[in-house]
Amino acid sequence: DLLHRKGRPHKGDMVHPYLRRRQKLEPVTYPSETLRGILGKTLGVPLFQEQAMQVAIHCAGFTPGEADQLRRAMATFKMTGGVSPFRDKLVNGMLANGYEQGFAEQTFSQLEGFGSYGFPESHAASFALIAYASAWLKCHYPDVFCAALLNSQPMGFYAPSQIVQDAQRHGVEVRPICINASRWDCTLERTRTGRHAAVRLGFRMVKGLANGHGAVLIAARMPDYESIDDVWRRADVPVSALECLAEADAFRVFGQMRRAALWSLKGLADTALPLFEAADRGRNFPLPEVIEPEITLPQMSERASVHEDYRATGLSLNGHPVAFLREGLRKEGIVRCGDLPYLRDGRRIQLTGLVLMRQRPGTANGTMFVTMEDETGTANLIVWKDVQEKYRRPLLASRLLACKGRLQKEGEVIHVVVLSLEDRTPSLQGSELLKARDFR
Repeated sequence: DLLHRKGRPHKGDMVHPYLRRRQKLEPVTYPSETLRGILGKTLGVPLFQEQAMQVAIHCAGFTPGEADQLRRAMATFKMTGGVSPFRDKLVNGMLANGYEQGFAEQTFSQLEGFGSYGFPESHAASFALIAYASAWLKCHYPDVFCAALLNSQPMGFYAPSQIVQDAQRHGVEVRPICINASRWDCTLERTRTGRHAAVRLGFRMVKGLANGHGAVLIAARMPDYESIDDVWRRADVPVSALECLAEADAFRVFGQMRRAALWSLKGLADTALPLFEAADRGRNFPLPEVIEPEITLPQMSERASVHEDYRATGLSLNGHPVAFLREGLRKEGIVRCGDLPYLRDGRRIQLTGLVLMRQRPGTANGTMFVTMEDETGTANLIVWKDVQEKYRRPLLASRLLACKGRLQKEGEVIHVVVLSLEDRTPSLQGSELLKARDFR
């Protein structure tokens, strides 16, 4: 998958033969022992710039200087137009050394593919090491991986919401922001049962809360806070900072959910009134600033709660926005992203999900890759240029996107080749909070 999504030297027909040979779906062949020595580690398929240079020197009679010019041409494809000027010399040189015409043409075609995306072996090894270490950490310590990524935001393709949901799908308990338990960063907490630690979301996830105010809140909670009024008195942070925490539902430990907490804060000022403050001196239990009769506020619906979670923190532990639409989607015959591994290759399907990201790499000949998500997982869409032109508006503007397409499965890699698109954003509450990330 890394070769598909990162390297992508498909134009020269290199990645697919390599993967097929690695999976033993086609035989590994070498037209000569010279090529076996050069291409043995990549199963007879040139993948790296150094291999291209060695093929040119040992099979086509290039001098080291000419081979370096070939490398430079591959590295500066977009500015110079590629390796085409070297075609005749390479093909004729290989013919002179006894290679067949078809193989010489195929070799040049593969080397020409480097013009789309070629890289040296050292680059590939460095990237592979990072990718392998990350994959190992994610596989064996998904709790640590999740917390580390959240603490490194903003970064990468995936927003915090997707990082958290992926961790939950892999058995990690994610705990909400808590005025008495959270630190600034996301942390790990012990669990009574389970293989992994729990991830406690940190104050860094609260939109609008300054790092300095978070530090004061943490320093003042010895012992734990007992009420919102206690937090206000001991921490001495602006009420606006406490309102950010209330919006993030961080006062549930006091039995006060989002609405009740915000209501309690409305009667507080940034500092205590001098008369009350003086009267409270010497008391072990200061009187609250405002004494009001208890008011029972109506409970928020689950859907509204998820919407407010996204507004305050960019994610929700209480549900996924698409889950509230599932019954209607099911009646339309729309499948879930999590169902794709169990469907047959080539089947026509319908999907609906949040748009996480759109990518149109310069190496993909205008093809756009879209990642969408529902409550069960993610799906990768391939959108050809003609489909992009026909459905440009829903493709670029939708936050909730519906697509019809054909399922494409190659090994464990699953894509949906898009046939048509529809914008379903109006049916999504709080869609303005769910923004995709666009990359080129």
